[in-house]
Amino acid sequence: MTVHHPTTPEDLERLFADAVGHGGKLELRGGGSKTAIGAARDAEIVDLRGFAGVADYDPPELVLTVRPGTPLADVERLVAEQGQMLAFEPFDHGPLFGQAPGTATIGGVVAAGTAGSGRLTAGGARDHLLGFTAVSGRGERFVAGGKVVKNVTGYDLPKLIAGSWGRLAAITELTLKVLPRPRVVRTMAIEGLGAEAAQAAMADAMGGPAEIAAAAHRPALDGRAAVTLFRVQGFAPSVEARCAALPHLLERHGRTVELPADEAAPLWTSIGRAGALADAETLWRVALPPSAAPGFVAAFDPLGGRWLLDWAGGLVWLGFDGDPALVRSTAEAAGGHAMLLRGPAELRDRVPMQHPRAAGVMALEERVRRAFDPAGIFETGRFLDHAHAH
Repeated sequence: MTVHHPTTPEDLERLFADAVGHGGKLELRGGGSKTAIGAARDAEIVDLRGFAGVADYDPPELVLTVRPGTPLADVERLVAEQGQMLAFEPFDHGPLFGQAPGTATIGGVVAAGTAGSGRLTAGGARDHLLGFTAVSGRGERFVAGGKVVKNVTGYDLPKLIAGSWGRLAAITELTLKVLPRPRVVRTMAIEGLGAEAAQAAMADAMGGPAEIAAAAHRPALDGRAAVTLFRVQGFAPSVEARCAALPHLLERHGRTVELPADEAAPLWTSIGRAGALADAETLWRVALPPSAAPGFVAAFDPLGGRWLLDWAGGLVWLGFDGDPALVRSTAEAAGGHAMLLRGPAELRDRVPMQHPRAAGVMALEERVRRAFDPAGIFETGRFLDHAHAH
């Protein structure tokens, strides 16, 4: 396997132009934490870790400009030192595939649109990406967005590039909005609820005055009781008042108690990063309307499916080794879509990673990709959804 290690935009321009000239295929890669997602492919690797380091950080303005190959852990440590955070709570996919933590890069998590439990109220990567510089598949440099929080000039390319999985351009620098880290974070919980009752409790909490930052549910797994979690954060007096009000708001669902921080933290990790399903050979990430979550998971309970609910039910992690068509059709019937995140190679080579979209949407996506990458040098076959794919 050929691996390229560019360190400048000029290197990328030459590399991409050469690939266009001889019909080569290139896979953009950061730390490699998500390499096992998607079908097998035969492509040269463009390792973007040579684009590393912080270009500019202005804590008072809540703006960070960083190069994409910078480890995610380094970025999180930097902003934490200033009492700030990446509010969309990106995480390292590596442990999901048996890797040691620490491989993920900031560019990789933005390109994949990775977000944790905080996405429920803080939004995703696309909502915090202010601007970027990149080199397109044409071998041309371009700039999108800016380095200020308010920017209304031109097309909203940051929202397009976030979650594009390296199919449009190689990011060489990106600017993120960061937010102050909450002074106080507390977790309230109800034990013993089933999926339907948990979703109802989360809906009541989100619709009430307690300003819940995150809500999730872990069913009874591995001998542990089911638990529904509610994160309350902010300034101490406000958090105290909201935590005091929550048991009254949720009293029809059961007894609400506060969990110690050292007990709550691993629970949030086990749900928000699917750690509780680490032994599931096939793992699906299903996004759907929260109210549809109980019905969706009920369809897989008799079939041995195991699951977790995040985003107040809007995200289901499903461990299920059965028919992938059943997962996709059930998700679609519920108004959602299912991504094949992890599975045997044979499965990934025949089942597209991303949920198939309507023909018109697929055609639009194709036109957008060809605008950035007319020769299809980034169409490696990983996604099984394009004519260039093998």
